[in-house]
Amino acid sequence: MAWNVFRFCTALRGLGSIMILIVLSIVGVTYYAVVLCNYGPALLAGGASTLAALAVLLLFHLLLVMLLWSYFSVVFTDPGSVPPNWNLDFDEERGETAPLSSSDFSSQMNLQQSMALSDTGNLRARYCRKCNQLKPPRCHHCSVCGRCVLKMDHHCVWVVNCVGALNYKYFLLFLFYTFLETTLSYSTCNHISHLCVESGLSLSVLGFMIMHFSLVSANTTTIEAYEKKTAPRWMYDLGRKRNFAQVFGNDRRYWFIPVYSDEDLRRMPVLQGLDYPVRTDLDEQEL
Repeated sequence: MAWNVFRFCTALRGLGSIMILIVLSIVGVTYYAVVLCNYGPALLAGGASTLAALAVLLLFHLLLVMLLWSYFSVVFTDPGSVPPNWNLDFDEERGETAPLSSSDFSSQMNLQQSMALSDTGNLRARYCRKCNQLKPPRCHHCSVCGRCVLKMDHHCVWVVNCVGALNYKYFLLFLFYTFLETTLSYSTCNHISHLCVESGLSLSVLGFMIMHFSLVSANTTTIEAYEKKTAPRWMYDLGRKRNFAQVFGNDRRYWFIPVYSDEDLRRMPVLQGLDYPVRTDLDEQEL
């Protein structure tokens, strides 16, 4: 019997709060090792040891607050849903594009603005047969969530949510603060077993973080990285600075916290996950 991947996707939905409890358990074990076993008692030692312990504990708790803030921002933020009755202006991409069937085509003929000629000259439109709706550029269907997600990167079981347009920044900050927290933990911990676990976790998160920040620098997602392998150039790559701003915004004061400034939300439609500028000849000259 062939293995049904959709049954696996359904099983992932059932994990729910279990994965959140696992993450919080890992945080709890780290807190116990660093605060209660090591640097908490060191506060009573007096002298330079107390000052060193106080510095470590202050930094540890600061990183812990940022880690949990970023984590729950990813968990509880909708990654981006397709607005009701949304229509395409034109077909911008070829990846994961499904030609309309004859019946679909006939029913959509009054939506001429939602169709365009592809590079091969064929009339194509991005249409999700599972959701029975048109899809915005860079939108993909998540079989786990059972819906289309704006600028979907992947479904993450650790956050029990999709990582998409509206929470990708929060996910990256979660990785960043997890790396800093685990690095601080294993570099200051005296327990060998805990040191091995924390160092392994830190290296794993570092590799994952490097991969995702390389995707940000090219203005692509994990899904798109596979789709555009044969493409001579990526139409959304506007240069590292502008690519970074499309995820983190222009206001530097908000780069390291899981929120956006009101000004960025007003002036940058790209942060809403629907409107993405494409590369022009002028952009290519600047790269």
